[in-house]
Amino acid sequence: MQRRDFIKKSGIITSASLFAPGLIFGRRSASTVQLGIIGTGSRGTAVITSMMKNNNCQIVAMADLFEDKLKEAQPVLNQLNKEKGFADVKTENMYRGSKAFEKLLANKEVDAVIISSPAYTHPTFVEAAVAAGKHIYCEKPVAVDVEGCKRIQKAAQSVSGKSAVIGFQIRHATAYSKLIERVHQGAIGDIITVQLYYLSSRNEVKAKANMSKDEKMIRDHFHYRATSGGILLDQGIHMIDVCNWGLMSVPLKATGSGGLKASEHNGDAWNHYQVVYEYPKGIHVSCHSTQFGNQFGDVCARFLGTKGIAEAHYSGGVFINGENKWDSGIARSEAEITEEQRASGAFLSSLHDADPNKGKSFITSIESGRHLNEFQQGANSTLTAILGRQAAEKRREVLWDTMIKENEKINHGLDLKKFD
Repeated sequence: MQRRDFIKKSGIITSASLFAPGLIFGRRSASTVQLGIIGTGSRGTAVITSMMKNNNCQIVAMADLFEDKLKEAQPVLNQLNKEKGFADVKTENMYRGSKAFEKLLANKEVDAVIISSPAYTHPTFVEAAVAAGKHIYCEKPVAVDVEGCKRIQKAAQSVSGKSAVIGFQIRHATAYSKLIERVHQGAIGDIITVQLYYLSSRNEVKAKANMSKDEKMIRDHFHYRATSGGILLDQGIHMIDVCNWGLMSVPLKATGSGGLKASEHNGDAWNHYQVVYEYPKGIHVSCHSTQFGNQFGDVCARFLGTKGIAEAHYSGGVFINGENKWDSGIARSEAEITEEQRASGAFLSSLHDADPNKGKSFITSIESGRHLNEFQQGANSTLTAILGRQAAEKRREVLWDTMIKENEKINHGLDLKKFD
């Protein structure tokens, strides 16, 4: 499939298609959306916690490869139910092992499923969820390779009468959506270039010394290319998605470099990338992604245009400087916040409402019947990250169309049955 076909079919969501929070979140159905979760680690627990606290839903089933993960999550999820007057998740609805996802999806009580398992599982779990007729919330990235992205794209075409969303919550952060809306309206003029960076501290190792290689690759999946796709797909992809959103396109090609230096784990995932993408209209985008050390740096997308610069940080403000100055109201530093502002709810984080808004969007789409399908958008951003990874690993220019044609498939080589 050629690049132009991906763009044509992608249905990229622009700020013009975002509903104002008062409109999209203002209604509540009398019925309760019954949730199941596959992958009960920290991210999945955080997503379902936000979803429960801000919507009319109940957790009815949970699944994980590991018993200890189920037990860790069980009291947290039961407490979320209790706070809303619901019973605990039934013991028979707690599924463990390599086929746990199939058992959960076969459960007729489950209306919607949250897929928060490692990225290498996403295409298989999504395909099964679509076949089971569930509403789907799948974490990013959609896959670790091109072949997996194509499977998600095919699944997108099979979704009917259900919502299918990807966890790019930044698109639901109010500050970001207002900034991108202004960029699309021409506030910074013609975009010349874009700078992206995600400078992260290390991801701590969870595996113990006596674990098998397979178990290490799953429990510490972020450290392995075959199970997570690497840091460009896990972290850098957030800014890449913002870039695709802002430019309303995907790149033509990329060059890059990177590697694994000062390694703090036994995995093979690189801990630094520097990629330059070329988008249509000759727009060049630089992307810098790192994950090492004990100091978290900054996360930013900066669009530079003929009339100004639009800049969005996780923590450091979201604003436009130039002919059409604008500020989101997100504080740029702790020192800027007065006590009066703090009392009124001034925020340092531009993502303060991202997860709640994303969850509300998903649940409301189910309640209202105004279903969402973000699988194509998610595939495009994942493929953009993969393009950068390939360019860096091959140390040469890689074209989008060549990447699609070559159809990279990564074999994780895991024996999951040993965990049953």
